[in-house]
Amino acid sequence: MAKAVRFHQVGGPEVLSWETVEVGTPGPGEVRIAHEAVGLNFADTYFRTGLYPAPLPAGMGVEGAGVVQEVGPGVTSVAEGDRVTYTGSPLGAYSTERVMPAEHLIKLPDAVSFETAAAMTMRGLTSAYLLRRIWPLRSGDTVLLHAAAGGVGLIVTQWAKLLGLNVIGSVSTDEKAEVARNHGCDEVIVYRREDIATRVRELTDGAGVPVVFDSIGATTFESSLKSVARRGLLVCFGTASGPIPPIDAMQLAVNGSVFVTRPALADYIADPAERAVLAEELFSMVAAGHITIDINQRYDLADAVAAHRDLESGRSIGSSVFTL
Repeated sequence: MAKAVRFHQVGGPEVLSWETVEVGTPGPGEVRIAHEAVGLNFADTYFRTGLYPAPLPAGMGVEGAGVVQEVGPGVTSVAEGDRVTYTGSPLGAYSTERVMPAEHLIKLPDAVSFETAAAMTMRGLTSAYLLRRIWPLRSGDTVLLHAAAGGVGLIVTQWAKLLGLNVIGSVSTDEKAEVARNHGCDEVIVYRREDIATRVRELTDGAGVPVVFDSIGATTFESSLKSVARRGLLVCFGTASGPIPPIDAMQLAVNGSVFVTRPALADYIADPAERAVLAEELFSMVAAGHITIDINQRYDLADAVAAHRDLESGRSIGSSVFTL
């Protein structure tokens, strides 16, 4: 038996419940993993609220790190005792132990701790595809990054600086602005008192930026679109403030023949070989200290309700994890 966070109906944080569950034995292609740390991601709230539909009742969470306890028939990619991390379906990471498909597991180097892995596997791989797969960014380019003091934002900023990029970050408070600057942002816009698009145009001599990375969604879409340079790209990879509004194709022309994409991490790590390449690049930079992972919030797994409330309130800075 194990303990897990589950939800039986969609809604606010209060629908999460701490339950005793039966783990079971891994079947073909599956493993049983004992978690050492579990990731807390804003995407978790999308499942809880029903924005991302899931059959109910359901487990919660898609990211964890731990040790393989048992392997099922046909599993050759990992062995009992391996240190592993993962991100992706099926739901159920908010648990002390679980059975899950082995195909999602990534072997974890000894130089990367379980907590660090749980704090960065989703965020780090997201940062990897944003910077390495979406657009042919070149040294000297300037990008606009929303939520620059968030978990993804801090990794993207550090990685972007390693690639020679200039980063304009947007944040909600002066405290977060300081954090963003300390991690490499060249300019920071506090959007509660500055107009983002106006400031971006000022900082780029009216040209705008070739790429905008927007994880906020509804409240930032318009300013993001107005910040993109001619024939540039708006990357809408999150909806923290709500879904992006319907796109009028003519507005893309009016704003400079710009492109818009709404990518999902799953499509950039579906190929195990590509996932391995991105993970290796990420892990090597973290192990070498070129990218630091700030874990600023730690929770007991039983305190998932409080963790979700903190996450949705905007109080969180950097990454959050559940410790076991």
